[in-house]
Amino acid sequence: MSRTGGILGCGRRLSALGVLPPKGPLAGIKRLLSTAEFRPRICIVGSGPAGFYTAQHLLKHHKQTQVDIYEKLPVPFGLVRFGVAPDHPEVKNVINTFTQAAHSDRCSFAGNVTVGRDVTVEELQEAYHAVVLCYGAEDNRRLGIPGEELEGVYTARTFVGWYNGLPENRNLKPDLNSETAVILGHGNVALDIARILLSPLEILRKTDITEESFSALASSKVRRIYLIGRRGPLQVAFTIKELREMINLPSVRPFLDPADFRDLGDAIKGEDQLRGPTGVIITTMNDSFDTAQSVLEDLQSGALQLSSAKKGSDLVSHILRSRGVQPVSFLDWEKIDAVEVARGKLAGKPREKIIDQEEMLELIGQ
Repeated sequence: MSRTGGILGCGRRLSALGVLPPKGPLAGIKRLLSTAEFRPRICIVGSGPAGFYTAQHLLKHHKQTQVDIYEKLPVPFGLVRFGVAPDHPEVKNVINTFTQAAHSDRCSFAGNVTVGRDVTVEELQEAYHAVVLCYGAEDNRRLGIPGEELEGVYTARTFVGWYNGLPENRNLKPDLNSETAVILGHGNVALDIARILLSPLEILRKTDITEESFSALASSKVRRIYLIGRRGPLQVAFTIKELREMINLPSVRPFLDPADFRDLGDAIKGEDQLRGPTGVIITTMNDSFDTAQSVLEDLQSGALQLSSAKKGSDLVSHILRSRGVQPVSFLDWEKIDAVEVARGKLAGKPREKIIDQEEMLELIGQ
């Protein structure tokens, strides 16, 4: 977690034990604001798991806090919608608890708002007592090696965004005309991509994968995948669950290089600490709870000054109107959601994601 002035960013956990419980008079946040203090107004930038978990913790442990969430896209849930693999619907169930938070009368959602363009961070600081930055990766991470700009080479972020319906990746059109694909990396995302490329169509057809991606995969010629990592079996970052799913795919046979496992027993004895995958939602939840707890502790200690009133969303709404920006409310999102679910029902799948932002806005009358 990083902290600058009234700005906090969701980062690594502060404690190996996970969530830091409220201490002393902070327990349950029963401390009442004095007559000289105003209701805390907290702004969260980003509506993915980090943003919503942070909001959940603040709403639960401080009964007077107002939380406003701003999102660049017209739709919420970030990584859960655009990162979790289509064949992992159980992971997406966290959307139900996020929706409960969004329905709180002390929480608001404003989509279709780009911080840095439509409203600046400085303006958010003027409007709120604290600003928590919970946005995800805005760009691809390049390796800086020859050939990565060639045709047929894609970043995982772009490829996952393509089959999950991220609007900015809707026109990717990956070349799947080769029998062999190579994936660099030994994490969960690498296995997700491999599994999607090799999954039988009857499995994918019942997921919320986009129709455009499904059609492309239906004509894919990929039959063999190499998963390449720079280190050995002890350093893999994927979960056993992901590996098991990959191995158990119908008509898929795994091949492991015996040389990678030579003298593995001695290597394990020499390891002081083995750490599993960190890029999973439970990690994000713990990081977010810790970040929210830091906000609460700053409120308790007085590090966040409540002696002046903040206008919060009233001020931001005025700024957005003056710039011709129309935010998307959570009620608007639920209208989009209803259309997606209805279209999906006709196709025998959970939903048919709308991947065109203009179409999303047209559905809600913008």
